[in-house]
Amino acid sequence: MSDGDIDYEKRGSIGLIGFDRPDKRNAFTVRMFERLAEVFTEADDDDDVRAIVVYGKGRDTTTGLDLMNVGPSFRAGKVPLPAELVDPWHVVGRLRRTPMVTAVHGRCFTLGTEIALCSDICVAAEGTIFGLKEVRVGIMPAGGGTFRFVQIAGYSNAMRYVLTGDEFDAAEGFRLGVVQEVVAPGTQLTRAIELAERIAAQAPLAVRAALANAQASLLEGWKKAIADIVPTQVPLINSEDAMEAAMAVMQKRSPTFKGK
Repeated sequence: MSDGDIDYEKRGSIGLIGFDRPDKRNAFTVRMFERLAEVFTEADDDDDVRAIVVYGKGRDTTTGLDLMNVGPSFRAGKVPLPAELVDPWHVVGRLRRTPMVTAVHGRCFTLGTEIALCSDICVAAEGTIFGLKEVRVGIMPAGGGTFRFVQIAGYSNAMRYVLTGDEFDAAEGFRLGVVQEVVAPGTQLTRAIELAERIAAQAPLAVRAALANAQASLLEGWKKAIADIVPTQVPLINSEDAMEAAMAVMQKRSPTFKGK
């Protein structure tokens, strides 16, 4: 049985990360966890990558864990995400500094639902089915389902699905705030790339600063986010990119940002 892989392609200023075990509906193995952290880190450390797009190959985004493969590691308390690498789920490793857009379709269960919850923008194909099914197999969501879902959807809205393991579709995901756009099947990746390119076209220092401030508000509270505004904003105002934006307005042209 294949241990699967994570495909990584750099397309201009976009890093495309694909779950690549379609014969097993992209059920995650230890190898896939390790490889995903590696490629997230590679993309996040590359200043030329201004946005990340995550998607699944084949019929489904992912059906979740391959319990036969990951079970021994999990039972031993081993987390296959090294602390020095970026954790795609923002639980145990480094915090991602690059914006992420997810494109989901088919079944998007457990860790797939949680990576959608962790993304900055989620684009779902009509008919996508989400599910935090961990309680059905004797475990609990461990990638943000018990806290990030609550932040996004509200306590009882999240618990409706966390405590039952019931599935919900793209329309319900949109209602709950998990999904930002619902599109025709087969167009989700194209649309996610379009949004990533819109992000990549903006001033890189400003985008990363805005993302970091938003992350601080979620992880450390809004007072921390407020306290960080002035110390962050002053260098941005004095950056080459800010001056380039001002010149572009005066000259009636599109700015060319360099991340400086």
